[in-house]
Amino acid sequence: MLINMKDLLHVARANQFGVGAFNIASAEFARLVIEVAEKLRSPVILEIHPEEHEFVGDAFIGYLRALATAASVPVVIHQDHGQSFEHAMRAIRTGYTSVMIDASALPLEENIAITRRVVEAAHTVNVSVEAELGTIGVAQGSGEGGHSEILYTDPAQAERLVAETGVDTLAVAIGTSHGLYPAGKQPKLDLERLQEIHQRLNIPLVLHGGSGNKDSEVAESIKYGIGKINISSDMKKAFFVALEAELKGNSHEPNALYIKPMEAARQVVEHKMHLFSSVGKAELYV
Repeated sequence: MLINMKDLLHVARANQFGVGAFNIASAEFARLVIEVAEKLRSPVILEIHPEEHEFVGDAFIGYLRALATAASVPVVIHQDHGQSFEHAMRAIRTGYTSVMIDASALPLEENIAITRRVVEAAHTVNVSVEAELGTIGVAQGSGEGGHSEILYTDPAQAERLVAETGVDTLAVAIGTSHGLYPAGKQPKLDLERLQEIHQRLNIPLVLHGGSGNKDSEVAESIKYGIGKINISSDMKKAFFVALEAELKGNSHEPNALYIKPMEAARQVVEHKMHLFSSVGKAELYV
């Protein structure tokens, strides 16, 4: 069932659960995420960064649409961290049902202006829009980018941006980073800031850099408005650690090489869906 982000997260917000957004850039990752979602009866978000889109090409989005349309659970196809109006328009033309405009590095006025422009265009074709305010950090091995310094989201500015743009979801900076954290470093979410943002806004919030954070903090963040949690590094690390082991074996046939790596990544996806309390929630979408 292919739907947009607004419809997906409306149900999640009303029933206080989160939905995993898994970065994919291959048919293997797309298949395993959909398979886990159907097994656990969980809604799910497939997301592709513009650089990943460049790698897989426009035709891959058609493949994702076919998978999503045939799936027995709700599926969103989302562009992750689009940096420009042109990124958003390419995503819409190729079949995404949700786009992100990340103008978080710009001054607030410019962020509002470009976000409003994307919202006006996207909403005419029933495509949802995610914006970002504040900056997400960057750790090791990130393919989604980030900033050397985390600028925490200002609750008052968040209220203004949402009011002036009509955006459907907002990614907030509360202490996370893209990528894997180095040994000995454990991020801590600013849940008090999140609570204040949640009190001011009436839209679902987004947690980027969802890999490597304490499960307890992620679960608690859902109570304070987080409806979408981005997962990339945890899933990909499990896949590539297992793939490295397989490459040292005797078989180099891709269909044999990918069996164990896909299973390793599948276990991560299953864990995250249980953590986000989205298991069994597909039945809420009629």
